[in-house]
Amino acid sequence: MRGEPEMSVKLLRVQRTTQACHRVIAWVVGRLKSAGDPGAQRGHGAQRITRPGVLRVLRLCSVFEPLDHVLALPGAARFDPIGGMQNSTAQLTRCLDSAGVRQIVVTSRLGGPRSQDRAGTHAVVVRTGAPVRRLRQLWALAAVPTVARSAVDIVHAHQGEDLAVLPLGLAAARWWQAPLVVTVHSSARHSVVTTRRTVVLKALGGRIERAVLRRAAAVIVLTPQAVACLAADGVSPRRVHVVPSGFLPAEFSPSPVDPLPDLPRPRVLFVGRLAAQKRPLDLPAIAEQLSPRIQLVIVGDGPQRGALEGRVSRSPARDRIHLVGFVPHHQIPAFLAHADVLVLPSAYEELGTALVEAMAAGLPVVATRVGGIPHLVEHEATGLLVPAGDLGALAAGVTRLLNDRELAVQLAAAARRYAVNHHSWPVLAQRVQGLYARLARA
Repeated sequence: MRGEPEMSVKLLRVQRTTQACHRVIAWVVGRLKSAGDPGAQRGHGAQRITRPGVLRVLRLCSVFEPLDHVLALPGAARFDPIGGMQNSTAQLTRCLDSAGVRQIVVTSRLGGPRSQDRAGTHAVVVRTGAPVRRLRQLWALAAVPTVARSAVDIVHAHQGEDLAVLPLGLAAARWWQAPLVVTVHSSARHSVVTTRRTVVLKALGGRIERAVLRRAAAVIVLTPQAVACLAADGVSPRRVHVVPSGFLPAEFSPSPVDPLPDLPRPRVLFVGRLAAQKRPLDLPAIAEQLSPRIQLVIVGDGPQRGALEGRVSRSPARDRIHLVGFVPHHQIPAFLAHADVLVLPSAYEELGTALVEAMAAGLPVVATRVGGIPHLVEHEATGLLVPAGDLGALAAGVTRLLNDRELAVQLAAAARRYAVNHHSWPVLAQRVQGLYARLARA
């Protein structure tokens, strides 16, 4: 058939690229050797020994909580510097810092300058790379000198939409003879939706992901569903640990000031990246199906902002749709506290940090039944779930909660109890620290 030769060519390219990836790992190890202490040799485990009881961790992530002054730079949003992974890695880092874990975070600089700053008291954040939209994964090459100088006991790589962090993490673990931990925030093999644009990325990324995860000492996933997916890829369930996204209780004060004091209620809130995965372009159509008295507040920024602004401008409900744009993460609890329902129309979510924080704030939620969301939200118990892409069902769910306040209060209270018991970052960080300690002793 006509499509078969084309697919064979694509698979051949994937195989060749995978072989090239293995050569890149060997090259990175070589660069680590040349960038490290000239007198050092591989296998210098003695250099990794720290003070008794003190763990040193190298955290590798393509994105991390951006600096406020960087977000204020013109065009910074085009680098997508905001999202659940950025917030999660920062919150985990700060909680572990408070527990005495010494950490070096190596990340890309996105739209800002190369810099070195701190997260918490001791954790050092090194931002490197180049401010480009394409080939952003080359930041990993710029990270090699820092990785070579950072004597550590644990290497922890955070996989999102960037694949370069995986071979970099594997090479760093081999160089320092340290256990490799990988947190899968988004799986190239199982989370990326197959389209004409992503088919090669999904195939290549899936091969790299499977190869590295099989070699990792431990893998952290956000949901039990992901454990089964990785087991099918040959990753032993004994090495896979479920640590979901969390929230910081200290950020959720009981009575924050209303960030939109002149906007009437009721308010329906969306919080998240304005990217295709979140389906923000569906929000105007949802607003059009709601009562004219209901306001829709959209908090976030990202690559689809321009398209969303266009849809809002053409919508009959445009006077009730409010595009706030990006706000610093520490301000999100105030928006949650002064909303009446959170709506999340995502096509896919590994878990959904916005949902976790809404539940922690006692805000009732309506979300799509996709990805890991059903592991977080129990339909009719801690929120309402609807089929993906069903805008009518999303609007009906929002209307139901606004009209039945007794149900809304009941679901919100149950959701808050669940979030406090299962998603508090200080508790989750203790689990990660315990995993580090076990691996370091082994």
